[in-house]
Amino acid sequence: MKKVIYVFLLAAITVACKNETKSESTADVEVKELISKDVSTSIYPESITKVFDAHGGIDQWNKMHSLSFSIVKPEGKEVMTENLKTRAEIIDTPTYTQGFDGETLWVNEKDGQEYKGKPKFYKGLMFYFYAMPFVLGDDGISYTETEPLVFEGKTYPGVLISYEAGVGESSDDQYKIFYDAETGQMEWLGYTVTFGKSEASPDFHFIRYNNWQTINGLVLPKSIDWYNYENNLPTEKRNTVEFTDVVISEKAPDNTMFLKPKDAKVIE
Repeated sequence: MKKVIYVFLLAAITVACKNETKSESTADVEVKELISKDVSTSIYPESITKVFDAHGGIDQWNKMHSLSFSIVKPEGKEVMTENLKTRAEIIDTPTYTQGFDGETLWVNEKDGQEYKGKPKFYKGLMFYFYAMPFVLGDDGISYTETEPLVFEGKTYPGVLISYEAGVGESSDDQYKIFYDAETGQMEWLGYTVTFGKSEASPDFHFIRYNNWQTINGLVLPKSIDWYNYENNLPTEKRNTVEFTDVVISEKAPDNTMFLKPKDAKVIE
């Protein structure tokens, strides 16, 4: 969609320049000045753009090609690496490695330990929660205002995010992003879980985002807090997930790292 807007603008500018009695050099300068500006933010509503800007800007995010981080779990460290353009992914843990090369999802068990998780559900899950709010700039998303969240006396404006049919594994999923009205910084995420269900879920789960770090010009989570919920509202904190060893780069990861090992199981 961004490419379409770019081409449309370029065509419109070209026609305008031909119809005006300006010198060729002046027209060329105006065209170059306009198309040198990234127009990607023009496709987003003002509210979500405010949130993107508070976290370094969607244009800065779009420059990046790779993201990696670690999560410490009881069974050991989980290391995730993502190609931000293809969404190829690898998750390495002490007991298994899960990978997705853009087409094939696979799991490679270690030391004969059976993996009993849900690979399709877990694919991209922690990446998506970590890469907030920028993953909400993906194609196929619609935005509408939603009722603000009031928590401990403070009101947070909200944006409801929904997906076009066929987008992602669970296009019926919905998200609500709540932000600080003054700074625009993201504070809360409400989300539904529809994976494996025949219809959309009415229940929103909640994550609080209030611990940030700046890396390569982007304000990204240092940790996030899952909250219990009641009547589609957060109640008290349940647990915290911390992210370490965070690297986000304009350099693309080596695609060979996502390829299925010979002995790995393909997940259909």
